[in-house]
Amino acid sequence: MKHRLCAISTGILAAALLSQPVLAQDRALSFSVTGGAGVAPSYFGADDYTISPTGSLGFTGLRFGAVQLGDPDGPARFVPGTRLRGAFRYISKREGKDELAGLNDVDAALEIGLGLHHSAEWWEVYGDLRYGVIGHKAFAGEIGTNLIYRSETGLVLYGGPRAEFGDARFMRTYFGVTGAETGPSFPTAYTPSGGLYSVGAELGGYQPLNADWGVTGRLRYDRLQGDAADSPIVQQGSRNQISAQIGLTRHFNLRF
Repeated sequence: MKHRLCAISTGILAAALLSQPVLAQDRALSFSVTGGAGVAPSYFGADDYTISPTGSLGFTGLRFGAVQLGDPDGPARFVPGTRLRGAFRYISKREGKDELAGLNDVDAALEIGLGLHHSAEWWEVYGDLRYGVIGHKAFAGEIGTNLIYRSETGLVLYGGPRAEFGDARFMRTYFGVTGAETGPSFPTAYTPSGGLYSVGAELGGYQPLNADWGVTGRLRYDRLQGDAADSPIVQQGSRNQISAQIGLTRHFNLRF
């Protein structure tokens, strides 16, 4: 009887030890980091352009035991499935000079948030929500859809409509004119409401270089809408906003 109990105990212990690698393999995290350069209007509503560094963080998938979100084993962009990603945007400082003389400076802002994406073989829908942790201390976000083309070489091309929105504080920061700022250039105060501020379209592509690296690029057109379009800041500039980016992406697959 003692020998039988010992054998059973040994078997249970061995099974537990053998299960450790399996459990470890059942936990995985996959994400990507992109850095590059872009050209965009100097500020919302500007008709001149500046070049600046750009960056983004993409979340591909998570697996923890029986729970899985996205594809933690697939580093490629636009992996079919539902996934979260980090949503980031940097907005440069706007100075109250030249055509904006009389307006207060607007500090640079860093927006951080989350995005939820669902991708199929040939289409994608997504939504991002961000908060200005540095700078404007307001909420802003974006929704969009893509049609996707996947080549046999791994090249992915995409394109589709975009819409951007912001709360009242965001809109006042970038499109408003306070009473104290009125003067020769902006004779009347303007207080915009929160909501949709631009619609547009984006074309882009992603070319993998190997399992860990890839090149990404995009060209985007936005047209300011509603209270943003009616802003005196935009009226002296342009409603049409064109931007472009190119960057290098590094994929990470972590097992723990």
